[in-house]
Amino acid sequence: MNTGTTPRPLTHEELNDTLAAVRIPPCPAIVTEVMREAQRDEPSIKVLTRILASDVGMSAMAIKLANSPMFGSGAKVKSIQQAVARLGISNILSVVIAVALRNTNSGLPAELMDSFWSRAATLALAAGVLARKHVGISPESAYTYALFHDAAVPVLMINFPDYAALYASATDHGAPFVRQEQEHYRCDHAVTGWLLARNWGLPAMIASAIRYHHDPELYILPEKELPSDALALIAVTIIAEHVVAEFTKDAEPVEGRPFEDAKAFLGTSEADLDEFRDIVAAALS
Repeated sequence: MNTGTTPRPLTHEELNDTLAAVRIPPCPAIVTEVMREAQRDEPSIKVLTRILASDVGMSAMAIKLANSPMFGSGAKVKSIQQAVARLGISNILSVVIAVALRNTNSGLPAELMDSFWSRAATLALAAGVLARKHVGISPESAYTYALFHDAAVPVLMINFPDYAALYASATDHGAPFVRQEQEHYRCDHAVTGWLLARNWGLPAMIASAIRYHHDPELYILPEKELPSDALALIAVTIIAEHVVAEFTKDAEPVEGRPFEDAKAFLGTSEADLDEFRDIVAAALS
């Protein structure tokens, strides 16, 4: 992590420590297939529909997301074809990656993973909805970042038998927990998540936000290291975490410097927070 006010990039030593300590799950064929289709000049809706329809979990998640407040209050989506048409490429990709990641966590207790991904999905929806209130922040990118910013936590649980206990005992999963991870395992979930995001083909902006989301000096990092649009994703997700914690009992509240810095970066007032509470409450109801 950074010390003082001089930011620095990720060192080769940190990368080597992480790669030596952690096995990053390989990108599944289904994700590669969607990536390939998404990168075509004219992606085939039929192909994307077939891929989503091939998995019950993907179909259910796609339809649920398409009917969420992120996409307004249009006619209720009832089929995977309608969901694909409404979601767009980036959100379809998020659905495929989310389900594929859950499948790589099959060695972990189902109840634990259900709770973890349920919290992630709730936060992602809140971040996506709140991003609509901020000019220049893509709701789709905010949703994707919030959904995956802690995706390396289950990966580390698989790699280290005692990681789940350390994670469960931590009262703050921010920068203090990152220091604990580094002390115990020579790596942390932010760096591991960055590697995972890069290996699975998530956009560079999302990967960068994941890498730095617990860095105590993230607001003074140079643009080439942490682009402002990536920083905005971190900030709006922190605000979403703070608000969501007021409505869900298993959410972790964000307070102190991370919250105050996010408010200052986004220019969020107390009146804005009151409005955000109403928006998130409606989205989660």
